[in-house]
Amino acid sequence: MTQSPSPASETDPKAPLLFFDSGVGGLTVLDAARKLLPDAPIVYAADFAGLPYGEKTEAEIGARVPALLGRLVERYRPRLITIACNTASTIALPQVRAALDLPVVGTVPAIKPASEISASRVIGVLGTEATVRQPYVTNLAREFASDATILRYGAPELVRAAEMKLRGEKPDAAIFDRAVAGLTSQERAVPIDTVVLACTHFPLVQDELARAFARPMQFVHGADGIARRIAWLTREQRFEGNGLRFVATGPAAAIIAYEPALRARGFASFESL
Repeated sequence: MTQSPSPASETDPKAPLLFFDSGVGGLTVLDAARKLLPDAPIVYAADFAGLPYGEKTEAEIGARVPALLGRLVERYRPRLITIACNTASTIALPQVRAALDLPVVGTVPAIKPASEISASRVIGVLGTEATVRQPYVTNLAREFASDATILRYGAPELVRAAEMKLRGEKPDAAIFDRAVAGLTSQERAVPIDTVVLACTHFPLVQDELARAFARPMQFVHGADGIARRIAWLTREQRFEGNGLRFVATGPAAAIIAYEPALRARGFASFESL
């Protein structure tokens, strides 16, 4: 399917942009997109009932994500979907694009920009266990960083830490120490100077990760690039409504703890799917 923008005359100006993630990590992508498209109506969907994706099998994610996005498209009629989740994108993006007749933007590890700024040519990739084992990551490294050493580490605890932080809780500092040690304890890790945050949750705890490293580190993630892609795909379209709606699978009570952080971002509507 060709991923091209719909003509402005054919797009309902009130049709929202749909952002999808297993939890609240995709808010990092949404924040970047709203800087470029402040007038766009937004539906943000969190699959709390399926969290965490990084500990699921490829088969589970490949079945769950297209089916859930199909339900969301039927209910909210978006003009464009952003899968703001590295794990879901690296596994299920082809299936989603095949199933849905509208533009779908994915999220992949930012190995290319990391390679462009790394001086030592040793780059760490922190993601979920499901993401870092994907051949997609190997292909990105081969294409954009063939002269660099790429060290991968699956840090599922960081997903939980980011979720805790958005709920107003304080994660244990040991979580970040373990994630950093997972990279720095590997062979050839000494000159590492750049870390790819290959999960949209991880920029939410970037400050905590920075403190856990023994020396200054460059962190790279793909939110700004994704935002530019969304803006380009909708460049001829009009937006009306400018509302932010938060939707989550699972019980409605699960959303309550997140509401202060979500309201601070401009969300005013909350519902369970």
